[in-house]
Amino acid sequence: MPELAEFLPMLALILAIGALAGVVAGLLGVGGGIVLVPAFFFAFEGLGYSTDGLMQICLATSLATIVVTSVRSVLGHNKKGAVDWDILRSWGPGIAIGAGCGVLAASGLRNEVLMGIFGVLGVSVGLYMAFGRSEWRLGSQMPARVGTVVSSPILGFLSVLMGIGGGSFGVPMMTLYAVPIHRAVATAAGFGVIIAVPAVIGFLLTPGEGAGRPPFTMGQVNLVAFVAVIAMTLLTTPLGVKLAHAMDPKPLKRVFAVFIMVMALNMLRKAFGY
Repeated sequence: MPELAEFLPMLALILAIGALAGVVAGLLGVGGGIVLVPAFFFAFEGLGYSTDGLMQICLATSLATIVVTSVRSVLGHNKKGAVDWDILRSWGPGIAIGAGCGVLAASGLRNEVLMGIFGVLGVSVGLYMAFGRSEWRLGSQMPARVGTVVSSPILGFLSVLMGIGGGSFGVPMMTLYAVPIHRAVATAAGFGVIIAVPAVIGFLLTPGEGAGRPPFTMGQVNLVAFVAVIAMTLLTTPLGVKLAHAMDPKPLKRVFAVFIMVMALNMLRKAFGY
């Protein structure tokens, strides 16, 4: 068991991270994973936890929180009839297969490689958030069977390597194929469940090795961070929603895009040893 003096600073930092992730999710409608993974990494590292599998722990713990938040989200959207179950049925199997492959890949990669992947993809997401246009289109309807077979595993695979749900890749992809934004957001919540559930099972079954792991880590999932973030997002997401209705979210979204890119570039810096 860890000493109280070791445990309390970790708990305080994780609670603060969960509060921020909840506000951001409610305010801007983006998944918490893109905030949680770098925040977990820098928090754990700052507290002195240094292990070769630290990025795996951050990815797995972020995905564990996404199981809960995505289930809540998709149930809420489904009550309003916003979820496109046809897209979920056609894309779900490929996404789940890609997520499983993502766990296998992440378990065999070093921290530096995973940080580099997160950095490159994070910058891409940030650029799209900052400069993407709602009128951009790749087609008037979702890809046909061959396109689905190719694209869905890639979406699941990359999402696991970033520790995120379905929103960051799924929403832009669907809107580029003319799916209305509210329907895309609702359906992407279903993507999050399909990504996170098999990934978390895989990470829980992945043995943790080496010294310097954060306390209360099962497999690759840190239970303290999981519980604390879920508790805080339940409290702060409604606050973010209220702020979204009281403010213009467009300039805030651009500011958040810059924030994402700064975090992602910092991950790239560390990946290259600077």
